[in-house]
Amino acid sequence: MEFRVLITLCSLILVLGSCTKEVKIDIPGYEEKIVIDGRIETGMPPIVLISKTQDIYSPTTLDAFLNSFQSGATVTVSDGTTTVVLDQICSDNLPPGTEAMAAALFGIPEDELDNYHLCAYSTFNTAIWGQVGKTYSLKVELNGEVFTSVTQIVNPTPLDSVFWKQDPGANPGYGYSWATLTDPPGYDAYLWEVKRINMVDGNTKDPAFKATFSPVIDDEFFGGQTFDFYYENPFTWDDETVADKDKGYYKAGDSVVIKFSKIDAAVYEFLEKKYMQLGTAGNPFASPTVIPSNIQGGAIGLWAGYSPTFDTLYCVP
Repeated sequence: MEFRVLITLCSLILVLGSCTKEVKIDIPGYEEKIVIDGRIETGMPPIVLISKTQDIYSPTTLDAFLNSFQSGATVTVSDGTTTVVLDQICSDNLPPGTEAMAAALFGIPEDELDNYHLCAYSTFNTAIWGQVGKTYSLKVELNGEVFTSVTQIVNPTPLDSVFWKQDPGANPGYGYSWATLTDPPGYDAYLWEVKRINMVDGNTKDPAFKATFSPVIDDEFFGGQTFDFYYENPFTWDDETVADKDKGYYKAGDSVVIKFSKIDAAVYEFLEKKYMQLGTAGNPFASPTVIPSNIQGGAIGLWAGYSPTFDTLYCVP
């Protein structure tokens, strides 16, 4: 009996050993690319940021982030009639009155802008500021390379109404922001951003608009329909003063400005994949997400047109 067990064990070891195979994974090497992040929206100037990709295995430091931004480019925007070369505007040499806009653009507190040399490209020439119905081409010339893109500012679709209501699963006085939308015929896509304008110590509660967890939608499933939908409060997730049970909700008494922007299909595809990737970051079981780009010439990124409408939501029953 012992002899049979020994034979069985030996056979099992031989079988398992024979199934062993060395697997070699060929990981592509790092290839540096130019990243273009440009936008134009109704009534606002075009703004373009240019940076370089970072090696995933390189140190993640503030200096590495700052050094990735590129200056010295020639950036041109045209609407087919008017063509303007954008000005290089740097955080440590801003025109008076632009500090708040630059702080939101670079993601740096306003009082720290002078400490960094971050450059963007924009213009105070209102002839090339965003207008509904126009198509805008972008041309970036940098280090002998040329990158181009095209976007449009489509006709906006305003929300029918906005309202707040107590959520049944929340503490009393907490709920989501709701809206009613009548989607027009044809393809449409939207971006939802918010900020609270309650006054706190003489300042509005939120200095800039922020996107929600999954802020872009298209009308694949509701084309031409009228329907209600809701979004959470994105500012509460990282706010340590808000109890866990109250995170994601607006509190009764909040005043919220909703920025509801119409976008074209290319912008939607980029943003939808971008926020999908952000939502699954760090999950080893998530499928890889390839983010499309509408930049031609070898760079990656997005040149986006936005057509926003604005509503103020007062969070009262």
